[in-house]
Amino acid sequence: MSRLFPHPVLSVALVFLWLMLTRFSLGYLILGTVLSLVAGWAYSALHSAKPRIRRWSAIPRLIGTLFLDIIRSNVAVTRLLLTEGRSGRQSAFIRVPLQITSGNSLAVLAIILTATPGTAWVEYETETGVLTLHIFDAAETDHYHDVIRNTYEPMLMEIFE
Repeated sequence: MSRLFPHPVLSVALVFLWLMLTRFSLGYLILGTVLSLVAGWAYSALHSAKPRIRRWSAIPRLIGTLFLDIIRSNVAVTRLLLTEGRSGRQSAFIRVPLQITSGNSLAVLAIILTATPGTAWVEYETETGVLTLHIFDAAETDHYHDVIRNTYEPMLMEIFE
């Protein structure tokens, strides 16, 4: 039964969403059910292993640090946009060598860096372990190297690796 419905909650939720977006009829119910089953099978094929968290006590520290960094970045980006505009600032691509290798650690780091205003995760080279990051202000290059290498990487290694 679990092969037919690998993710029953997902399938039921997708059928309800489908019916809400279309209209309720027997044809749409059958089509929505078939699509939800295909989506469940596809999700099963893509679903990775559950993350293993080694140290739960480091998660609140990571969240607190992230919260403060997001506030700081919001203030810095807003100040740059309101005071200097485009005239006094240049964006840049920086390359940061990473020590973390766990897929879960890399995924969380990608979320952190993309959620922080002024940064965007561009590419990660698995062979070399180098991250390419786009930053809003090239003057902050050393800051981002420092924050990634000395703040986020050790915390993510403590949590996942």
